[in-house]
Amino acid sequence: MSRSGCHTERGELRIYESSDEVATELADYIAESSEVSVKERGFFAIALSGGSLISLMRKLCEAPYNKTVDWTKWYIFSADERIVAKNHADSNYKLAKDCLLSKVPLIPSHVYSINDSLSAEEAASEYEFVLRQLVKTRTVGVSEINDCPKFDLILLGMGPDGHVASLFPNHVVLEEEDEWVTFITDSPEPPPERLTFTLPVINSASNVAVVVTGISKPETLHLVIDDVGPDCSMLPARMVNPGNGNLVWFLDKLAASELEAFKCTEQEGKSRK
Repeated sequence: MSRSGCHTERGELRIYESSDEVATELADYIAESSEVSVKERGFFAIALSGGSLISLMRKLCEAPYNKTVDWTKWYIFSADERIVAKNHADSNYKLAKDCLLSKVPLIPSHVYSINDSLSAEEAASEYEFVLRQLVKTRTVGVSEINDCPKFDLILLGMGPDGHVASLFPNHVVLEEEDEWVTFITDSPEPPPERLTFTLPVINSASNVAVVVTGISKPETLHLVIDDVGPDCSMLPARMVNPGNGNLVWFLDKLAASELEAFKCTEQEGKSRK
């Protein structure tokens, strides 16, 4: 099914014909990651971002995954969240619950949502406290090179501006090195108040998968993957680099259309004809 794939300095690229193929292969990848983690640690600690990423996880609700995945071992966290009520249309938790969490046999207490009655600063502080307790019990692993949590898998999307989680270009939170969870009150996209994992936490994960589809992102993805232009290093997606982990990009051909690897593959395919 894979249209093409290759390893680059920016991680492994997996390029598919359509977003539906991305969804199918992403489900396989997540299920395999879960199986490995449960065998090795007894748990699967996964953190999700929001947006279109959640809808691309829809295949997990279907056979065989809804029966074969050991859902009782899953511990689910938010890589970022909007500071709104849990039933608000902008809530990442609501999106995840409606599209996935309510459709598979998870243990409800293993889903860690934010306290929506708190301010952004208070919610971030409380979320980090909860995470620290789970690291102490090794429900969430701990990095070998720092004290950060070592998630088994962090799933991210990428915005047209190159943001990941709620880490936006040129924002001061990109420089945060001490906190695991921080907050912003001036998001360039509504709603303005958000909670987000910091880069050290993202880059301490065992596995990070960035899922990018659609026609609004090929130019930014080209900057991020192909390292072109003077400002590409400042794009948050470019800063995702799990030092002791694996980085995989799940792309459809629309998003990948400007990548050098994609163009080379396309040219090789034409040459063979």
